[in-house]
Amino acid sequence: MQDTQILYQNSLAFAKACDAQDPLRSFREKFHFPKDADGNNYIYLCGNSLGLQPKNVQEFIQKELDHWAKIGVEGHFKADIPWTEYHRALSKNMADIVGAKPDEVIIMNTLTTNLHLMMVSFYRPTPKRNKIVIESDAFPSDIYAVKSQIKHHGYDPEESLILWQPREGEYLNHYEDLEAIMEQHGDEVALVMLGNTNYYTGQKYPMKKITDLGHKHGAMVGFDLAHGVGNIDADLHETGPDFAVWCTYKYLNSGPGSLGGCFVHERHAENKEIQRFTGWWGHKLETRFNMRLDFDPAYGADGWQLSNPPILSMAAVRASLEVFAEAGFKNIRKKSKKLTGFLEFLINEINDDRINIITPKNPEERGCQLSIQVKDADKSMFDGFMEAGIICDWREPDVIRVAPAPIYNNFEDVYEMTVRLRELLNN
Repeated sequence: MQDTQILYQNSLAFAKACDAQDPLRSFREKFHFPKDADGNNYIYLCGNSLGLQPKNVQEFIQKELDHWAKIGVEGHFKADIPWTEYHRALSKNMADIVGAKPDEVIIMNTLTTNLHLMMVSFYRPTPKRNKIVIESDAFPSDIYAVKSQIKHHGYDPEESLILWQPREGEYLNHYEDLEAIMEQHGDEVALVMLGNTNYYTGQKYPMKKITDLGHKHGAMVGFDLAHGVGNIDADLHETGPDFAVWCTYKYLNSGPGSLGGCFVHERHAENKEIQRFTGWWGHKLETRFNMRLDFDPAYGADGWQLSNPPILSMAAVRASLEVFAEAGFKNIRKKSKKLTGFLEFLINEINDDRINIITPKNPEERGCQLSIQVKDADKSMFDGFMEAGIICDWREPDVIRVAPAPIYNNFEDVYEMTVRLRELLNN
């Protein structure tokens, strides 16, 4: 579905005209682009795997290195942003991106660690209600995590894991099929745990409808936003899942293997009876350093923290979130729809039967990624892109994932990518 506000044209001149009118065009200069042997920028369309480095990251990390060098342990209390409270300096900007209240989000640990911590609290199986619903082609780490949690509680994944899967011959999931699953198994389901945007197809699931469906049948509901955060409107507080988790190194550009994020809805904020794995950093700050008190959880998502936060990695997250705050997430999402719409238009213009876009056509059912299936292709197609100066992503057996990140990609990037695609197909 082409953006109805734009009549796209298949020309470099049109792409350059769009870039000239783009209110976010200056943000491209805030990022480092990989370069080829001749010093030319690669066209980087792989933010769905690892985002580019913001140029301000070095400054933010250096500042904390300087604090460490000059005041040592006193940095916990006397740094410009005391390290004991550093995570709070990220909360508002992170909350704005995921549509939450600051007390509902926390930057901590890494993605799958946070998923396990959330399932400790929100997967509480009983002999009657012990099943987990997940999409059949979820990211492997999510599948591994839910299976291991099921086994940890003494149940068999063959019986307690329900897969929401596409219909025969299709790639996308139908909400009606999830409804049918819950109608049949609802009183046995303890947790609905889905990626909100599928890593392979790029399909964005209707989070509000899924949350309401799960809660209607008495299940807890959680989402993995790894391929959605910084890319789609999650609106977590109003959507209302019990929890969500995400990484920050894809569209949020915080660096390889960087910290994850976590959302816990405020209805759980003061529930001290909820099961959780605990650590001292989740204890209320006011009495944390007493050291001899029973665990007293901090309010909201802060109460799920375990250990001292890694300040240097957190500084990189903060640096990127500052760029997002300056751009404004609504502006980023608006550009994203136009940019991916232009990519879709240009791919369709190639008019080659070997190409099939398996990502939904409706912009409201996807983020910025398009998954392009190329019949009879293999990884040599991806290698051809690299040789042509374009970095995207190959997924077996025959899909190229292309993700124009709106905060640093532009319309000319998208145009040039499709020119190379046409050339590779002709060859």
